[in-house]
Amino acid sequence: MQDKRSHPRVSVDIRVTCEPKDGSPFAGVVKDISIGGMFVEAAEQPPFGTEVTIIARLPGMKSDSRLPGVVRWSKPGGLGIQFGLLGARETHAISELMKG
Repeated sequence: MQDKRSHPRVSVDIRVTCEPKDGSPFAGVVKDISIGGMFVEAAEQPPFGTEVTIIARLPGMKSDSRLPGVVRWSKPGGLGIQFGLLGARETHAISELMKG
């Protein structure tokens, strides 16, 4: 299967809270991340197109970040999030993660 991602990903293990726009917050764990999005391992899977805010403490950050995104796919056990417009600090933190 060909990987259609436009950004390389790096494996991580970051606990997050997912806040769907029209739903209840739920916990998850980010398993991989790129500048374009992330995979969140979670028991809940909001439907495709759901706007979410991911609350996470990115490595190197002193406080939690609020990352806007949209659910692009879901399957039992997790969901794929495409980021919306990220702030400069969040973009820098994810870029530093990508360097390994």
